[in-house]
Amino acid sequence: MPRIALLVQYVGTEFHGWQSQPGQRTVQGVLEGAIGQVTGEPVTVTGAGRTDTGVHAAGQVAHFDAPHRIPPERWAVILNGVLPADVLVRASVPVPEDWHARFSARWRRYRYCLYTERMNNVFTAPFCWHYYYADLDVGLMQAALEPLLGRQHLGAFHRSRSGREHSWVEVQAVACWRQDAWVYIEVQANAFLYGMMRLLVGMLVEVGRGWRSVAEFTRLWQEERRQEVTYAAPARGLTLLGVGYPEALFPAVRMPTAMPLWGEKIR
Repeated sequence: MPRIALLVQYVGTEFHGWQSQPGQRTVQGVLEGAIGQVTGEPVTVTGAGRTDTGVHAAGQVAHFDAPHRIPPERWAVILNGVLPADVLVRASVPVPEDWHARFSARWRRYRYCLYTERMNNVFTAPFCWHYYYADLDVGLMQAALEPLLGRQHLGAFHRSRSGREHSWVEVQAVACWRQDAWVYIEVQANAFLYGMMRLLVGMLVEVGRGWRSVAEFTRLWQEERRQEVTYAAPARGLTLLGVGYPEALFPAVRMPTAMPLWGEKIR
């Protein structure tokens, strides 16, 4: 059976995460149901990452073994005809039978968005944490992110109930910046721990407010003081931007950058 890779976008608001769970609406379950509706046969869809409940994706990658020899590039069009409005397949391509959406990946990149005006914005509310309680110093937040670069043991940002046996992560890029009323945090790593980004953002906000110094934030994760990491940022502000592989999987597709950077002027 030919193996097909999919480039998938979804709004996570009404999903109980990526992974199939009995009695819950999940992205994996919806995709498997759509493919089964087309083929009349059950299939398993494997994703590059398991996003949590309420988390969005602009460039999730998944694969499945097609039971019918439909031209690979046609799968995106066919599936979009039966998928619900909050899931979209941007592209579909053939891949080798030993290629794996999760294990072949070299990096994942997430973006977190905060909206800081006192009155919320109805258009961006589903995709941002409305944080209007105090100004955030993005310079301090960026300074706190930079020591994370490299291979680090991030057990301080690792939730329990994870099936992963260790907390080692290779952090490849970090960024924090303000654009008008929006504050953005991006992290790229070879892999992400269960709950890592939301726990990390929750602690970065304490740095941005001046409640915790950059040095104290760094000591906290270096000393693995997990008991002090008590708050996770809301899921709605988090988006999986993309997944990287040694080869360009979707060269004809302009890779998405999630929702627009909201402060940008329309050109």
